Amino acid sequence: MSNATALDILRDVFGYPAFRGAQAEIIDHIGNGGDALVLMPTGGGKSLCYQIPALLRPGCAVVVSPLIALMQDQVDALIQAGVKAACLNSTLDWREAQTVEQAIFSGNLDLVYIAPERLLLDRTLAMLDSLYEAGKLALFAIDEAHCVSQWGHDFRPEYLQLSTLHERYPHVPRIALTATADQATQSEILTRLGLNEARVFLSSFDRPNIRYTVVEKDTPKKQLQAFLAGRKGQAGIVYCLSRKKVEETASWLSEQGFPALPYHAGLPAPERAANQRRFLREEGLIMCATIAFGMGIDKPDVRFVAHLDLPKSIEAYYQETGRAGRDGEPAEAWMTYGMQDVALQHARIAESGAGEGQKILESQRLTALLAYCEAPRCRRQVLLNYFGEERQPCGNCDVCQDPPELWDGTQAAQKALSAIFRTGMRFGVSHLTDILRGKATDKVKQWNHDQLPTFGVGADLDDHAWKSVFRQLAAAGLVHVDMAEHGALQLTDAARLVLKGGQRVELRRPVKRKSSSPSRSSSSVVHSELAPADEALFQLLRGWRGDTAREQGVPAYVILHDKTLRELAEVRPKSHGMLAGITGMGSAKIEHYGEELLTLIRNEG
Repeated sequence: MSNATALDILRDVFGYPAFRGAQAEIIDHIGNGGDALVLMPTGGGKSLCYQIPALLRPGCAVVVSPLIALMQDQVDALIQAGVKAACLNSTLDWREAQTVEQAIFSGNLDLVYIAPERLLLDRTLAMLDSLYEAGKLALFAIDEAHCVSQWGHDFRPEYLQLSTLHERYPHVPRIALTATADQATQSEILTRLGLNEARVFLSSFDRPNIRYTVVEKDTPKKQLQAFLAGRKGQAGIVYCLSRKKVEETASWLSEQGFPALPYHAGLPAPERAANQRRFLREEGLIMCATIAFGMGIDKPDVRFVAHLDLPKSIEAYYQETGRAGRDGEPAEAWMTYGMQDVALQHARIAESGAGEGQKILESQRLTALLAYCEAPRCRRQVLLNYFGEERQPCGNCDVCQDPPELWDGTQAAQKALSAIFRTGMRFGVSHLTDILRGKATDKVKQWNHDQLPTFGVGADLDDHAWKSVFRQLAAAGLVHVDMAEHGALQLTDAARLVLKGGQRVELRRPVKRKSSSPSRSSSSVVHSELAPADEALFQLLRGWRGDTAREQGVPAYVILHDKTLRELAEVRPKSHGMLAGITGMGSAKIEHYGEELLTLIRNEG
């Protein structure tokens, strides 16, 4: 490979015709010995940014990854492409580990994937010392680099020690990669990993193939069922906040005919690993999970990610929704949320062991996510604006496709804020709504709140509308939800200006949103591209791929992606030369599967 160029390797080994975005520049920079921090969206081609330099530079590349359960799949995918790769982690017995170490020393490996805790063992560092002295360390790739952030939900303490790599092996280039990091996390990565001289490559965070939808939480299970209508047979992830809800949802979905598995940190490790393995290797499964599941999930054909509860921040939401549509095909990000979600997240922040400054930052991040949920403009614009990008309306979100009606909500906001103030900031949405609507319930009478000047001043709006007003006030940072007071709403300093009439408040009318209709679902978008005869061949190829994957004990996507199968069905290549023109068909895959594929296509034609 020493005389091959990066483009040669891209085409011959990985089967892609051209680089995307900044890939070529990053590969050139690392290939020439430079350090880099790469922020690139999921599905944007991050892996190639270290895999190709690993093949260009002498020696073995060391990929630090926290994802032990996925390492073997990543290695299998490289082996399928003809790359010499292995992993070194706790799943290997000592003989297997010794075999891998010998292969590294003898120059028989291009890449080795290793968990951070394994890397930091004296035995491993001694091995790397020997490789370094012999000039056989190609590079270090630190994947999922946001794990170094102490206040991120994926924090791994071992990552803090990875600055050792720079101190110990100063002439080996390092590349840190992540799919999401705001400005604060970027700075933390650079500082904690000692990447002060590194070039930062920041790609667009846009995932244009994902359609974003947010609905007001009403009857969540029914809403989820309506969303899933027409999506049977698709792989997806449903995120829930609690372990109990994960298990209940998985069981309920299975009863409704949507095969689903639970995943959370409380499950026995063997069951958790088995469920993850099934999700990766079988087609059409839904994983119901807490945030314990998902980092680095390398399954390209996840067609939807649904949130039944509000995530903790825009970064978390972006990262979790980013697990959909890694293959570039149409996908859905759907979420339902209500004020109870806001209260729960505020409670989690309050109860955490974080310092006061960090709690304030976490609250700001949550408020930014609320603003996204309630924004009357394009969701993609709001999402990307948070990451510092400007965008035109996308036409591929619920707000663009069904724009909300806006109204001057200044008076309604003043009534709501006044009700909060006059009740001593000790009550939640339901009680405040009863006061505003003039409902003399037992609780309202108990507190003499039927005697307040605000009693009955909001009779012109129904319960549904007032809930929407309170949510939007929280999203605008005018109201804070205090779980120490059982979800009581409290005024922020910003509320004073509105109460005094010094600021106009524009609100969106609450709408009963339709769930995404099956006609717009990702499955129909994908499959409508193929003519009936091509669709039949595509399904035949998928069947062959499934059988081949089972024989080899690897996930189906490791053999070939759906995108490659679709192209094969459309183009119907007649020779090995024509196969080389199909995306994802590198020389090793043509050698392994070319004859079988050509025979299948010929017989179907």
